Amino acid sequence: MADAEVGNQTSIAEFILLGFEILPELQMLLFLLFFILYIATMAGNVLIIVLIIAVRHLHTPMYFFLGNLSCLETCYTCTILPRMLASFLTGDRTISLSGCFIQFFFFGMLASTECCLLSVMSYDRYLAICKPLHYAALMSDRLCFKLAAGSWISGFTAVSIISLLFLQLTFCGPNEVDHFFCDYVPVIKLSCSDTYQIELAAYSLDCIVLLPPFLLTLLSYICIITTILRIPSTSGRQKAFSTCSSHISVVTIFYGMLVIVYMFPRTNSLRALYKIFSLFYTVLTPLANPLIYSLRNKDVKEALMTVFYMFMNWKRTHASPELC
Repeated sequence: MADAEVGNQTSIAEFILLGFEILPELQMLLFLLFFILYIATMAGNVLIIVLIIAVRHLHTPMYFFLGNLSCLETCYTCTILPRMLASFLTGDRTISLSGCFIQFFFFGMLASTECCLLSVMSYDRYLAICKPLHYAALMSDRLCFKLAAGSWISGFTAVSIISLLFLQLTFCGPNEVDHFFCDYVPVIKLSCSDTYQIELAAYSLDCIVLLPPFLLTLLSYICIITTILRIPSTSGRQKAFSTCSSHISVVTIFYGMLVIVYMFPRTNSLRALYKIFSLFYTVLTPLANPLIYSLRNKDVKEALMTVFYMFMNWKRTHASPELC
């Protein structure tokens, strides 16, 4: 009977992203703010990728994984911010069903991949600090490629399963998504068909694909911190900690925001707060990562100066005779 009733209802063709319920006169101000964040995020992550490719002494496993993370953050930003900027500029908050599905797919794939990639980076730091004499032999170029590829494939596979179940859902109203992008929870709530299968699949995949990377990251840093505390000299402890402090900051921000947004019970009084925390891990974290790795990492600073001097030398060499 319920199926017949659903079948008689008209399927919706688009969603309305409610986003942040703000005054219309603030739309342009928010557009300028998020446009600056968008440009800064793209520039920062692309710069990290260019430095890793261009500077030879950054051709190490740690920076190979960092390059993958910067590439992921660039894609992350392109998945969320352009649509948000368009809604601020035009006031049009609608998104087609297919557009919502594409955003849902890429956001889920990139978030899942980031969980795996962060665990791989923590494992790399574990080998470097806890097994330094065997690090070069254990973390070979071939293993680095396999770990990075495995992270991307795991994220793609997990979200592909969820997406196939998502395509089988029927949406017949209401069509207002209480978020600024097509996230899993607010979109699934709008379905008028049975969501048991997709919810069960999502829970199972979280346990299989996302929980092990988190536990691996946690275990790696327990071992790292234990090893660092055993180093007798203060300078030795500081040097060892400096090699992983940037990654600890990134992991703490990423998982901290995920726990707040997806693990805490949702209440109507905290709706705006959840959106703000979602803003942290979807918009601000991709911006923070290149800042953290550049400001707190001596190798990246040196690489930046190397590229700057190379550019200045090239500019001086190719200067016109009149200027000389």
